Amino acid sequence: MDRTVKKTWMAVGLLAAPWLVLAQTLTDPTQPPASLAAPGVLPAAASADVSGPVLQSILTSREEGGRRIAVINGELLRQGARYGDAVVERVGEAEVVLRRGKNRETLRLFPATPGGGKPVVKP
Repeated sequence: MDRTVKKTWMAVGLLAAPWLVLAQTLTDPTQPPASLAAPGVLPAAASADVSGPVLQSILTSREEGGRRIAVINGELLRQGARYGDAVVERVGEAEVVLRRGKNRETLRLFPATPGGGKPVVKP
């Protein structure tokens, strides 16, 4: 190769090197900032092994008295539907009540905040 071509490629490599180093330190842009996590709360990826049902979403109809659908561990469930050995007893605005025999379990869309305060749920 010609000496000028080698120098040109070397210059291009030296100019690109800092960008390659910066690209390795980028974080996932879809993850919320760490400052939003409450102290002692693990990120979603670390807490994915939580056992038991997790309420992920509640879908509501715009019509008055319209149906509500709960999304529990990826399953779409209406009131009266079975989830494993439990029955969806009630689908509220921000919570779902599961009944297993005489026992009831309430799944909340917004878990309680640290310090005992209630989360703010806006309609």
